[in-house]
Amino acid sequence: MASPMSSASMIEERPLISSGFVYRLTAGVAVLAALTVAISVGGHWLGEKISLAGHTGSTRPITVTIGEDTMRLTANTIRFPSERTDGTAERVDLYLTWPQMQGYSEADRMRFDDISQSSSLIFLQITQSTMSRDMSGRLGPIYSQLMDGAAYSGPFGLTAHRLRADAGYNGEVLLTAPRPGEPDYAVRCLLPASPAQATSGDCQRDVKIGKDLSVLYRFSSNQLGDWRAMDAAVRSFIETRLVDNIAPAATAAGGR
Repeated sequence: MASPMSSASMIEERPLISSGFVYRLTAGVAVLAALTVAISVGGHWLGEKISLAGHTGSTRPITVTIGEDTMRLTANTIRFPSERTDGTAERVDLYLTWPQMQGYSEADRMRFDDISQSSSLIFLQITQSTMSRDMSGRLGPIYSQLMDGAAYSGPFGLTAHRLRADAGYNGEVLLTAPRPGEPDYAVRCLLPASPAQATSGDCQRDVKIGKDLSVLYRFSSNQLGDWRAMDAAVRSFIETRLVDNIAPAATAAGGR
């Protein structure tokens, strides 16, 4: 009968790597592989989110009610992600390319991301009216009382009026122009010393649209030469998106 193996022989017969160790090692490799995939996918997703910087190319219709007016807008025209929801709101902020009047798209990404190209954008802030008159309507009763000195020739055929610094308009000028059959055009600007110093919003004007909307729009002073076309385009953009003005067929199709 064979004698029992000695303790030393038993130790020598044990495998150098136990099955338990192999199992733990395999499980560890699987976990690391899963983490690598998760980091890769998550990093790609986060990278896309960072590169979009809050923009979206989605043209999903968003229905927003402000005061007595309801608008149907596309998500890519709404500037802030928190405002891309259906329902009642106090305000909604839009950004659009000029002169196309289009929202964000991958093709125009640099116009939205590159500050040196942002002068080709228009920024709109839509709220319920708190004043009975828009900027043109305030020209006679209010702004005429705040002008400082004589009027002088401004850019693009506009007439410039300095505004009193003590009235809170330090450095601003009011630019006006007559419009046959309409109140005079009026826009407030901080005119730069040179076109290269213009910002994306150094001019602003507000207009009343719909039942009770106030639409304040800001644009670069480099675009002042388009003041007539821009004013008409802003009005048309909002008016055609008021639910009351959308044709039934368009409403059934989601307002597109």
